[in-house]
Amino acid sequence: MLAPPITLRKRGLRDAMRPTLKRSFDIVVASALLLCVLPAFAVISLAVALDGGPVLYVHRRIGRGGRAFGCLKFRTMRPDADRILAKLLADDPAAMAEWQTKRKLRRDPRVTNAGRFLRATSLDELPQLWNVIRGDMSLVGPRPVMQEELDEHYVPVAAAADYLSLRPGITGPWQVSGRSSIDYRQRVAMDVDYVRNLSLRRDIVLLASTVSAVLRGRGAY
Repeated sequence: MLAPPITLRKRGLRDAMRPTLKRSFDIVVASALLLCVLPAFAVISLAVALDGGPVLYVHRRIGRGGRAFGCLKFRTMRPDADRILAKLLADDPAAMAEWQTKRKLRRDPRVTNAGRFLRATSLDELPQLWNVIRGDMSLVGPRPVMQEELDEHYVPVAAAADYLSLRPGITGPWQVSGRSSIDYRQRVAMDVDYVRNLSLRRDIVLLASTVSAVLRGRGAY
């Protein structure tokens, strides 16, 4: 039996309003959070600066519609991180296998002392609130990826269009489900499910779940 025309129109209007509601929610909540964490910004900036090097790390990520943007984080790695990683992967087959599977290393020699704490608590991602306000990111969405990650992990399973349809998020299903304990294939599946079942209610649930996930520290490194 076909749905009544009025029901279909209401559903279409609701679907059309979702991006606007999501963006409005992002701006209001991110602005409020940014004001609340300004004192923490000052303390973290000092701790990172004492480790030597710049306070912020800007990395190129791919956003909605394929637009590249500078994703902000507090710096958690040593200034010569690229050299350290290249040498480690060349010398250690186990590290290479872990990197290829998760794009992360449990025992990462690039991470600074302050960086280990920031990663374990996810405080390194606080500057991304500014990315949200600017419109690069959303509070909740797929994990932001580099172009090579998109090509390697999303394109082969026809998931790139799903990823590119939304702004990437500070948090999302991957972060509340185990973060680095989840392999990349599972992460892509979670992103696709999130995009195809988008709702503001789900965003609120994921934000609340993020607090619990951070406190547990599961999969954070």
